[in-house]
Amino acid sequence: MKHLLKLEDWSTEEIVRALNLADQLKYEQKHGIEHKLLKGKTLGMIFEKSSTRTRVSFEVGMTQLGGYPLFLSSNDLQIGRGEPVQDTARVLSRFIDAIMIRTFEQSEVEALAEYGSIPIINGLTDYCHPCQVLADLMTIREFKGKLEGLKMCFIGDGNNMMNSLIVGALRTGMSFSAACPEGYMPPEHIQEFGKSYGDLFEIVTDPKEAAKNADVVLTDVWASMGQEEEKKIREAAFAGYQVNKELMEVTNEGCMVLHCLPAHRGEEITADIFEAHADEIFEEAENRLHAQKAVLVECLLDKKEEEKIQ
Repeated sequence: MKHLLKLEDWSTEEIVRALNLADQLKYEQKHGIEHKLLKGKTLGMIFEKSSTRTRVSFEVGMTQLGGYPLFLSSNDLQIGRGEPVQDTARVLSRFIDAIMIRTFEQSEVEALAEYGSIPIINGLTDYCHPCQVLADLMTIREFKGKLEGLKMCFIGDGNNMMNSLIVGALRTGMSFSAACPEGYMPPEHIQEFGKSYGDLFEIVTDPKEAAKNADVVLTDVWASMGQEEEKKIREAAFAGYQVNKELMEVTNEGCMVLHCLPAHRGEEITADIFEAHADEIFEEAENRLHAQKAVLVECLLDKKEEEKIQ
């Protein structure tokens, strides 16, 4: 049984295979070729954090694959009213075929996998955002034709996005550079993971130093969901960490800009840079659908079934 709890759990081979499948499913969708690969399967979608892109992309994706998506908000579950997550995992495992969960604590995702008997997919936690990063990698490869040898740069908070981007970039042969303020660095074990790739990894405090010769620049909001009370403090800390014209001048010619959305123009990215790269950013948003469909197929089909579609 296969899960996607965090990107560290997937090898380079598994990541690339999912990206290749995502490309195939996108092609088929664009050309009206049905792929009801998950006919008869049911996906339970647990949302303890609200979402636009995650809910719509998983719900549409599961439907396109021939399965049935079941939306479950925290108001719909006893898990939000004191039932242990291990009991929820064991009950839902008897009703449905897989769970996608968007929540706060990574431990909740891990517990679902430990106590359940069906695949668990991480739709986002405070620790990581693996589905988004698979869509990012898919988009970069789509525009650049490759991943290996490119330089990825992230400007902003050492948050769930940076945690997963570090893993995704390095596992696929990219170099990774980030700029974030002191006190907002990613967890030490993620930094250690990056350092194990030697010169392909660096985290600095100077945004222009990080962005020098970059092939793709990514950013995220300064205050994520649940951090609204810290917004003013974060605005002060990240005041110099904006993707703008001056920053882009030190990147390589043709450098992409990506944003996981929602974007706060005038904060982490200027309106002119956002609009100049809108085609890339909204292709990235669409690719959540295709990348997540690939994840669903990878997790819900056994190897023999999957070989039939290759």
